[in-house]
Amino acid sequence: MSYLNQVTGYRNGLLSNRSIIKRGNYALIEPDGLVKNVIPGFENCDITILASPKLGASFVDYLLTIHVGGKNESGFGVADEETLLYLIEGELTIKAGEKKCSLEKGGFVYCPPGTKLYFHNESKKETRAFLYKRIYNRLEGFEPYVVTGNTEAMEWSIYEGMEDVLVKDFLPKDLAFDCNFHILSFKPGASHGYIETHIQEHGAYCLSGQGMYNLDNDWIPVQKGDYLFMGAYCPQACYAVGREENFAYVYSKDCNRDVSL
Repeated sequence: MSYLNQVTGYRNGLLSNRSIIKRGNYALIEPDGLVKNVIPGFENCDITILASPKLGASFVDYLLTIHVGGKNESGFGVADEETLLYLIEGELTIKAGEKKCSLEKGGFVYCPPGTKLYFHNESKKETRAFLYKRIYNRLEGFEPYVVTGNTEAMEWSIYEGMEDVLVKDFLPKDLAFDCNFHILSFKPGASHGYIETHIQEHGAYCLSGQGMYNLDNDWIPVQKGDYLFMGAYCPQACYAVGREENFAYVYSKDCNRDVSL
C-alpha cells in the first residue's frame, strides 16, 4: 500500500485533510491521502477503491491509472456484475464480448453481467479512468448489452430548462439498463434548480472546476479531483463557483427499477 499522489514523508505543518465520511449518508474524498490497492488481474496499474458497501454504497467505484503496458488480461467483472469504464485521459484498447476497440479521452464501455472487460494500454503515455461495478437488477423480458461511445463526440443537452447547466447521458433510455452515467456541467454561478431528495445513489468524480455542494444540508467546497458519494435520500444540490472553468462531474445513477421489499 502506498499513496496515490506519490507524496510521502513528513509534511510541513499539522496533518489536515478535507475528506468527510458519513457512512450511508454522504462522503467527500479529496485526492490527498488516497492509497493504492492491490487487486488481482490489474497489472502495472495504480488502483484506488473510492466507494464500496463498507461506505454504504450498493456499488464500487475505482480510480484507475494504467501505466504504459498496463493491462487486465484475466477480465474484470463476475457473472452478476455490470461494469462501466470511463476514460478521464489517455488511450486504451478494450475488449468486451465480441467488441474490441480503442478508447480515447471521454471514451467509455458498459459491460452487462456475464461480459468481462479486458484492457491494455498500448500507448506511450499513462491513462486515467473511472471504473464502476454493481450487481445487476434483472428485469424479465429485457437483456442489457455492450455499449461503447465517447462523450467528447456527444452533444450537450440543456438540463431541466437551465441553459447554463448541461448534461450528457452515456446509456440508451432502455429498461434493459438499471443504471446510467452522466456528465453534468455548470457554468460559474449556475446551480441545481432545487435541492434533490431521492432514493437513487450517486458516485461522482469531479472533472473540472469548483463548486459548493449541499450534502444533507451541509455546504461543502469541492473541486476537480474530488470524489463524492451521495446515499439514498441524502438531500443534494450544488452551485458552481470559481471564475472561468465550468464545474463538471461524471456520476452514476441507479434507475428503471421498482423497490424490492
